[in-house]
Amino acid sequence: MRDLRLPAYLPQMGSVSPMSSPCVTPDLQTAAEVIDLSSRVVTQGLRQLSTTGGADKHQVLAYDLAHAASAVETARSLLDYGSKGDHEGLIACAFTADMAHELMTKLIGRETLWGLEANSLSATLPFITVYRDPEFIASLADIQGPRHLDDDFEMVQDTFRSFTDKVISPRAEHVHRYNEDVPEEIISGLAEMGAFGLSVPAEYGGFSEGGQGEYMAMVVATEELSRGSLGIGGSLITRPEILTRALVKGGTEAQKQEWLPKLATAEVMVAVAVTEPDYGSDVAGMKVTAVPATGPEGQAGYVINGVKTWCTFAGRADVLMLLARTDPDRSKTHRGLSLFIVPKPRGDAHGFEFTQNVRDDGSVGKMEGRPIDTIGYRGMHSYEIALENWWVPASNLIGEEGGLGKGFYYQMEGFENGRLQTAARAVGVMQAAYEAAYDYAHNRTVFGNNVAEYQLTQVKLGRMAVLIQAGRQFGYEVAKLMAKGEGTTEASMVKAYVCKAAEWVAREAMQIHGGYGYAEEYSVSRLYVDARVLSIFEGADETLCLKVIARRLLDNIQ
Repeated sequence: MRDLRLPAYLPQMGSVSPMSSPCVTPDLQTAAEVIDLSSRVVTQGLRQLSTTGGADKHQVLAYDLAHAASAVETARSLLDYGSKGDHEGLIACAFTADMAHELMTKLIGRETLWGLEANSLSATLPFITVYRDPEFIASLADIQGPRHLDDDFEMVQDTFRSFTDKVISPRAEHVHRYNEDVPEEIISGLAEMGAFGLSVPAEYGGFSEGGQGEYMAMVVATEELSRGSLGIGGSLITRPEILTRALVKGGTEAQKQEWLPKLATAEVMVAVAVTEPDYGSDVAGMKVTAVPATGPEGQAGYVINGVKTWCTFAGRADVLMLLARTDPDRSKTHRGLSLFIVPKPRGDAHGFEFTQNVRDDGSVGKMEGRPIDTIGYRGMHSYEIALENWWVPASNLIGEEGGLGKGFYYQMEGFENGRLQTAARAVGVMQAAYEAAYDYAHNRTVFGNNVAEYQLTQVKLGRMAVLIQAGRQFGYEVAKLMAKGEGTTEASMVKAYVCKAAEWVAREAMQIHGGYGYAEEYSVSRLYVDARVLSIFEGADETLCLKVIARRLLDNIQ
């Protein structure tokens, strides 16, 4: 096994303490060494996993490795950010120490399972001692650090933040408490701003010129919208984006001309119908079928039968992006699935039922949507949708005849970026929770002191600030990778790490509010229940870690 020790000079840091030093300065060289050691520890764990039965046999190890690898890559992405100023460097060091500490807790008592010796991370202790010191973390509570966006993206941030503050935030609490729909003025307002055309190529009426700008603009806009509300802001542009990318990847020219301009202007709003009640993320077992059938005047098409669930926004949506089995041979698994654009009328948020009589044989198609009540993420509404002989023309099969059996791969084109967007949504929710907690702490007095004056509060706010900036900067890095056609694994990593961090941030923000955090009159209660869904949708955390991240990491070391 490789020597996993850090350079000998590191233990000398043990004499340095922020408690005895007037200030702590960044040490990015040592941070890079800590990240390198942590990466080698993870790699050794992956080698051990690959030789002892793999992720299916050792799920706990695989899950821990996936999250550890995600945290390591988050820390690595901060090194460049940390080089841009002293405060940025302190954030990078603080997160690196936090990452190494969490990795150590995963490893203790399970060293043999990882194929490591005890104390394999002991060389990081002096660094952790300095950059996890409570006084040091408390010193980060008031300043989150600059984002270092280019001017174009600063303008995107300012534009969407202004819209969020003026239009979304004032409506967020009412929609959440009364489980209402996304207000139409939000949809129309975002359409006027071009939000739904950020990923639609310019030649089809959108604003995408390709490259880094497309992905960065989407991440920045999504964070700002989610900061106002996850349920009526942050998720609105995700579903059109998923269908857009599927069409760009596999659609015919006629399909692109037909649908992309409508998506860019919000003339057509989209819901995604992929998950099924019995299979969840296991799309290979899908039962919903699409069978060839003629429509009016002998028009070629398909009838769709089966049940989809967790179809978010399906009531208001004009079309479903629906994945169905077109090949009855189940041994083909993913290769037997095709992707359809399924038009539908707009329905009521609290349930809908439609009939369709377009076939010459007089048969009637039915579509019924049953709402699924949720504790948070309200406004979009999720549904279980039953389809019975619902007919769609063959021209609505993405790729038409050439798209048969390729639906899973077209869908994944959008889902990979959907994970990056979900990470940006998580950052937006965390930012809102931090702001709420910071404001409350500075305006509330307990036991004769302002809540913000207590060290425990300061340390919580300081760690929040570090986690938020780390997630934000890793998201920016993944956006740059995806613009180059790379970064699919990193997109899953940033989703896994940041969404889990959002739960901690929202929970501690609620805790800082004390009893009022549990009251609906404060927005932090909404942020808490909204944060909880982030590790569930767009790929449940366990599935994402075991079936995507761990497997891809194992492939890379074999």
